[in-house]
Amino acid sequence: MKKALVIFFVLVLTSFSGYSQTQNQGDTRLHAFGTYGLRWQNVGVGGGIEFFFVDHFAFMPSYTQIFPAIGSESNFSADFRYYISEGPSQLYFMAGYSQNWENTQPDGAGVRRSFKGANVGVGAYIGLVDWMGLSTEFKFQSTNRQEVGFRVGLAFPLGGRAVTN
Repeated sequence: MKKALVIFFVLVLTSFSGYSQTQNQGDTRLHAFGTYGLRWQNVGVGGGIEFFFVDHFAFMPSYTQIFPAIGSESNFSADFRYYISEGPSQLYFMAGYSQNWENTQPDGAGVRRSFKGANVGVGAYIGLVDWMGLSTEFKFQSTNRQEVGFRVGLAFPLGGRAVTN
């Protein structure tokens, strides 16, 4: 975990060059976020990397560590995003794959469970300064827990500008 945090901060520090307001093929954003689930009221933190494989279409794998009242839980999501607007405020729709790992008795053996499902949602990216933007998302996950939640965090464009004057 410590190595992952060090790598994350190194990537953030090296990403302070500009970015275009459009979502062009080859653009990349590094995300750090917090989550809140409305049904189970669990909070979590995570990160991911968004890659635009064609104009206006992005693929974003992400990992989230969730902090339930008892035990431990984590989530991996691989989402496809379609951006419907350009400029400093960018709206997108998303759909993808989700997998949760849950352990309700972390001190016991053989109690780890895994659930697979789909994600659907809507989100926005809002450029704040040249090297950073606000990332928000409202998403439903169809895994066994069927969680609806919010994701709010910061996005760091790699190799470009977040906002132009």
